[in-house]
Amino acid sequence: MNEHDEIFAGVDRDTTIYLIRHGESEANARNIVQGLTEWPLNDRGRLQASAAGAWLAGKGIGSLRCSPLARARETADIVSRTGGLPDPVPDPLFRELDTGCFSGLPIDESRERFPDIYAEFEYLSWDGVPDAEHSDALYERALEAWAELLGLASGTGAPAAAVSHGGFIQWLVRSTFGCRSWMPLLPTGNCGIFTLVVMPTRPGKPPHVRWKHVNLEPAVGLPQVMPIF
Repeated sequence: MNEHDEIFAGVDRDTTIYLIRHGESEANARNIVQGLTEWPLNDRGRLQASAAGAWLAGKGIGSLRCSPLARARETADIVSRTGGLPDPVPDPLFRELDTGCFSGLPIDESRERFPDIYAEFEYLSWDGVPDAEHSDALYERALEAWAELLGLASGTGAPAAAVSHGGFIQWLVRSTFGCRSWMPLLPTGNCGIFTLVVMPTRPGKPPHVRWKHVNLEPAVGLPQVMPIF
């Protein structure tokens, strides 16, 4: 059994986890790379968060974690209020990755200012940006985040949810496959919802792990911007 199987092997009942990307921020709308920089939601992002909360209502969610970054905290507050979920608890495990020298810049400006780095970024993603958080660290952090979410679900006997970011959600999903490469990238729309179901099989055996939803976008009719984290 490998390291990611071991995390899920401790699940002793059918367990559902919901991941939600934050709503559209002012930086998203301007194609600015955010990383760990702070940006608020715009009005469309708040509507997306309300739609996500309405979709999550009645799902019996027992705990809600969120990235401490403002765009995720605001999304979690709206989701909680709209969907009748527990109050969100900020948790740095769910923060966005550090995007290094691209942080705070429009993606076109990053291409102009750092042409050699951008050329690497195109096929290595953030591993091509020397001062960005590396995939090895993201993989390990994702495993820690899964252990926390599964522990919360086990403790409450109810589904757990977390509001995070496009870059880190990539790794929450990839780690369930044992994938350590950035490529291929997954779609991660603003307030896209990812639903993982974990079902035990036999003692000592890996559980049945199934992605039920990948980037489900409840805000039908609202245009989405291209995710650049």
